Amino acid sequence: MHSLQLRFAAPDYHLMNNVTLRLKDGTTQVDHILVSRYGVFVVETKDYKGWIFADPKQANWTQVIFRRKFRFQNPIFQNYKHLRAVQDALDFLPGDAIKSVVVFTGDAEFKTEIPEGVFSVARFIDHLKDQKEEVLSLNRVQFCVGRLESNRLALTRKTDIEHVQSLQRRHGGAA
Repeated sequence: MHSLQLRFAAPDYHLMNNVTLRLKDGTTQVDHILVSRYGVFVVETKDYKGWIFADPKQANWTQVIFRRKFRFQNPIFQNYKHLRAVQDALDFLPGDAIKSVVVFTGDAEFKTEIPEGVFSVARFIDHLKDQKEEVLSLNRVQFCVGRLESNRLALTRKTDIEHVQSLQRRHGGAA
């Protein structure tokens, strides 16, 4: 996501990385939050290679590498919890100002139609360039960043351990 920081800089854009937010039932860790005059983008990144078979309505997607199949959680569903946590923190914004985005950073090739809101890094950059409608003033962008910074948990080993324990409580077993 380094390429985002180079192209989309302050004051119009503010990229936050590895943001852990509290939920009612624990914590959730958001890969990236891009706060901009064009909306708040809650970004889940996936570094995958091989073929990807994706159905936006299915709980799991499939990655195929040399005839070996691997199932993984639908990242759209995964990002929904992140989206809700950001919406709770920024409860003064209209819901449609906060957008869920999944970005595949590796050499993955989709063998199905790419679901809405799912991008390669290059396609996400193009998508951001295409955003023309301002939904937040510069003051509001700064206020959102301040609210998120004050709500995020410190980046510490303790936060990571608490997050893993939270996942284990919600999903059982290893995280």
